[in-house]
Amino acid sequence: MAKGKNKKLRVIPLGGIGEIGKNMTLLEYSDNILIIDCGLGFPDDDMFGVDIVTPDITYLQNNREKIVGMVVTHGHEDHIGAIPFVLQKIDIPIYATRLTIGILENKFREQKFDFEPRLNCVSAGDHVTLGVFDVEFIRVNHSIADAVCLAIRTPVGMVVHSGDFKIDPTPVDGDMTDLARLGELGREGVKLLMCESTNVERQGYTPSERKVGESLVRFFDEYRDKRIIISTFSSNVHRVQQVIDIAAKHGRKVAITGRSMINIVNAAITLGYMNVPTGVLCDISEVKKYPPSKMTIVSTGSQGEPMSGLYRMTYGMHDKVDLGPDDLVIISASAIPGNERLVGNIINELCRKGIEVLSDIDADVHVSGHACSEELKIFHALTKPEYFMPIHGESRHLMRHKELAEHMGMPSNRIFVSEIGKILEIDSTGARFGVSVPSGVIMVDGTGVGDVGNVVLRDRRKLAEEGLIIVSATVDFSVYDIAAGPEIVSRGFVYEKESEQMISDMKDVARDALKDALWQGVADYAFIKGRVRDEISKYVHQKTKRKPMVIVMLMEV
Repeated sequence: MAKGKNKKLRVIPLGGIGEIGKNMTLLEYSDNILIIDCGLGFPDDDMFGVDIVTPDITYLQNNREKIVGMVVTHGHEDHIGAIPFVLQKIDIPIYATRLTIGILENKFREQKFDFEPRLNCVSAGDHVTLGVFDVEFIRVNHSIADAVCLAIRTPVGMVVHSGDFKIDPTPVDGDMTDLARLGELGREGVKLLMCESTNVERQGYTPSERKVGESLVRFFDEYRDKRIIISTFSSNVHRVQQVIDIAAKHGRKVAITGRSMINIVNAAITLGYMNVPTGVLCDISEVKKYPPSKMTIVSTGSQGEPMSGLYRMTYGMHDKVDLGPDDLVIISASAIPGNERLVGNIINELCRKGIEVLSDIDADVHVSGHACSEELKIFHALTKPEYFMPIHGESRHLMRHKELAEHMGMPSNRIFVSEIGKILEIDSTGARFGVSVPSGVIMVDGTGVGDVGNVVLRDRRKLAEEGLIIVSATVDFSVYDIAAGPEIVSRGFVYEKESEQMISDMKDVARDALKDALWQGVADYAFIKGRVRDEISKYVHQKTKRKPMVIVMLMEV
């Protein structure tokens, strides 16, 4: 297609569709690509050893000259967590609100770039022109301060991207979602609404964040003699602010633990998003100086993450805090889908130690930051979109959001439930799905980004499910005979001391296979290894009906 001739707006989700997390969407018109958010996700259960997953940005790398910038709705990891990995490959100007910028700056201190990242601070109400796109930032409530939704004017009409939001009439910071501005945009005309779907299955309205504060006041009164440990999302500065205020009123000190919690709280205090009374905060190393009734600890680990602050305290691995019967642990968060087992393990371990635990299951210590069905209806009613694409949810959430829009009168042929990589094209004649672009996940394992692929995962899965057998031997090709061995080592297959006969039989099988291959007079490592591997695999399957990985190591005299 000739340069500048494409008059279609192309909407390309690279994440956040059919899944929770990894949110990333592209708007493309002619030679302009605007990126909305760039988040990470949690690995699936079968991604053994993988720490996090990020969107596949092959399409962006192939079209880097078209990128006009990235706009960010808020500072949660599922919206900004992949930015450092993307900036390692592409230099992109980033536009975000002040707290989000502060969180990104903390992240970037741990990274090395070949350039100085271009971070541009915006506020709710601002407009930014990026190529053919005019982006307006609009205040919304969420479980992190400085969240915005986006009104993006394009050559084919306005696109409204909700980001993550709820409608909280009594927010902690005093500023609620700008419903008036959303109504004005609806009267102006919205071509496409892209709206989050996380809580679409929940009826009614999401409770206000202040409800958590009311519950915490009650528990601080009820458990006056206990040290209170509160674990929550590090990004929820409003909740941490409420904890600090309540602790101060009860004459308690507050210590912060957990790397991300410390970083975000420091950024929020520095930028003025949190106000801490003088003398309330103390270092985590000082907690033993105060009696339980005078100490509160705010920690990471509400999702049961290994090596988080709460995890280390629970399993006696924290070098400054030892938990005991004089402690009350409040897990002020709900488990993200997939993390239920991790959270359950921590609660079970705390209970085993005689430590009382309160969670969102049995106490009002958490409210969601996402809109429930009635709030989503309000968003639709105010914006009155011509077309609608549900985003930010698993397949069932997207389909339920489609049903909600239909219930409100939108024709089903104007609703587009998409997939990652699938292009929605909008022009003067209408909207339709087009082809797909390269998409998927990039797996991050330690410091390795993208070096764990399907082959590596297949091997890890096989090792996890079936185990490993290593056959080692030394051969002498001058006489085509075995010089030493073979030896058998088993890992994750059978316990060698209890399976000595099977190990001995495997040695015999390997010896026969080696001799048979060597007697053919072929000094071919691949041929000999393959012969031994096949015979061992056949023997093991006959005996156990299992298929462990077999590795043959040959050394030459």
